[in-house]
Amino acid sequence: MRSVRAKAAVGATLVVAVALIGAGLAVLLVLRDNLVNAADLQAEVTARETASRFALGRAPDLSDAEDRPIQIVAENGCVLAVSKGVTALSGTGSPQPTAQSCGPGQERGDEGDDDDDDEPEPEPGKIATGKPDFSDGSVTVDGDSAPYRFAAVEVTRGGDGVTATVYAGAPLATEEAAVETVREAMLVGLPVLLLVVGSVTWLVTRRALQPVEGIRAEMAAITASEDLSRRVPEPASRDEVARLARTTNETLAALEASVERQRRFVADASHELRSPIASLRTQLEVGAAHPELLDVPGAVADTVRLQQLAADLLLLARLDAGEKPGQARIDLGALVREEASQRAGDRIAVTVTAADGLEVSGSRSQVARVLGNLLDNAQRHARTAVTASVRREGRDVVLAVADDGEGVPDAERERIFERFVRLDDARSRDEGGAGLGLAIARDVAERHGGSLTVGRAPAGGALFELRLPAASPGE
Repeated sequence: MRSVRAKAAVGATLVVAVALIGAGLAVLLVLRDNLVNAADLQAEVTARETASRFALGRAPDLSDAEDRPIQIVAENGCVLAVSKGVTALSGTGSPQPTAQSCGPGQERGDEGDDDDDDEPEPEPGKIATGKPDFSDGSVTVDGDSAPYRFAAVEVTRGGDGVTATVYAGAPLATEEAAVETVREAMLVGLPVLLLVVGSVTWLVTRRALQPVEGIRAEMAAITASEDLSRRVPEPASRDEVARLARTTNETLAALEASVERQRRFVADASHELRSPIASLRTQLEVGAAHPELLDVPGAVADTVRLQQLAADLLLLARLDAGEKPGQARIDLGALVREEASQRAGDRIAVTVTAADGLEVSGSRSQVARVLGNLLDNAQRHARTAVTASVRREGRDVVLAVADDGEGVPDAERERIFERFVRLDDARSRDEGGAGLGLAIARDVAERHGGSLTVGRAPAGGALFELRLPAASPGE
């Protein structure tokens, strides 16, 4: 069974079947037990009534053999009395269907003669107390045999002291007929009920899984068409299927955005690589034809630019692949001073304010790349000053790089961290930039558990703040 509907229908049917069979058996057992108890009570009442008459020396009522079969058996097995019309019986003290001639002192009484109103009151006998013994048996009356429940009561007759056991029966035919009727009703009703349960479960499950089938069909269509702009239908309900549909659409949206970013990345990378490669090729072709016109510094500059772009693309690819940063301890203040000292001859010098001992944990080369990108960006846009400071704020170490340039407009403060994004002013001032520096810086910051934001510096320019978790003393 590969269908969820079939599995649900069969599972529900089996569960209901087991429950109904168990409940049906319990009902039958309880019903039979109650009916047998009722027959026991009826047999006990008849046995004690007959025993009372026997104890007083009176003749028992032996007229109704079908509803009240009675047999009185002496201690030696002699049948003292038996109901009229009984031709065979079992489950009593003796299988004899007729009274027998007993020995002295044990002659049978007058059967059926109950006209004893004028007789003197006989001496009372003794009837055994306590719960009587019960047994199953059968009685045949006029050729018809039926099951009976017998109660046995021991009694001693007054006067002659004869001890006997009175067996009185209650018919079980009515009880067995009732149990059989209930059993047949269950045998007929159980399959019908199971069929109803299976059908209803099939229909309900089918209706519940219709949205899932719609989601599956739409996902198959999306896979075939490769159109990630499509979305699966979302049911109006608030159940698990609706949440599945919403999560699927969110996944499709994220996948579409990722694929779109990948496409833009490839297109922008191709565009950025084409310019220096074309320039370098032109210079080499001119140099090959006219060696005296070869612009060696320009060719070197284009080669360096191409090398830097390739390195940036390689780093982005490693970051996208989920490469984990190292766990080296980095003195951020010392790193800033070292980087600033290497830029002493630049157009705008970097002023450093950093204390010692402010350490972070991560990849030294990647953190140095972030610092270099921030300083490059600040020097490109500053008018007269670039400052870099390192401070401790709570559990973080904050590196701040500020300049006194035009700053970043509020509407562009998040866009500048996108890949291959350069503001118009940046393009006019630095045509060599590829728009990857700040994107790399933010990716590295997030990979190290930190953040990179931009705001307005006190001097009016841009203020970039890199926050990284401070290294633990035990690291």
